[in-house]
Amino acid sequence: MGTLRLLLTKPVSRTQVILVKFLASFVYTIALLAWMAVMALFVSMIIFGVDDMLIFRVKGEESQILQITQDDILWRYVAAFAYAAVALTVIAALAILLSVFAENSIGPIIATVCIVIVCTIISNMNVPIIDRNVKPWLFTSYLVGWKGFFYIGTNADGEPIRGSIENWPAIRNSLGILLAHIVLFVGTAIVVFRKKDILS
Repeated sequence: MGTLRLLLTKPVSRTQVILVKFLASFVYTIALLAWMAVMALFVSMIIFGVDDMLIFRVKGEESQILQITQDDILWRYVAAFAYAAVALTVIAALAILLSVFAENSIGPIIATVCIVIVCTIISNMNVPIIDRNVKPWLFTSYLVGWKGFFYIGTNADGEPIRGSIENWPAIRNSLGILLAHIVLFVGTAIVVFRKKDILS
């Protein structure tokens, strides 16, 4: 409706416009996630009470049941939601990138949802050639890395170690890859938007 052309007549750079739009989407993402985190925590406390947590896990060919003590749960919960905030920010950054190519707001929303669905399906396929050559490049392969905060390390006797994470390097690498995707998507959006002719 011509609002973007009017906005770009103001003394702000196109880079600032994209960064502010990305910041707004980030704030909305964090606000929604914080609301979900608080609601999930209090509803689960009402339904299940406050006690130790049991984690059921299939690792390789065997099943495991790990017990996390009550005083070791809350920080894991907060860390998992912080990881989820990074993961959802990747999707927000993708939506910002796609919006640079569109003339309306519906197209980027639908395209973002479709890309996430298709990439999630590919990420969950167990095909060796895809595992080696495709999955490492898909951000959806790292979206559920938050689960790693609930995989507690064990000692030689198989007893859980309080305050430990089984595979911190994998979580750290996943976070790094997600952050790289955010930089890539927002950076590409800035480059394209700076060169784009605004005709509508």
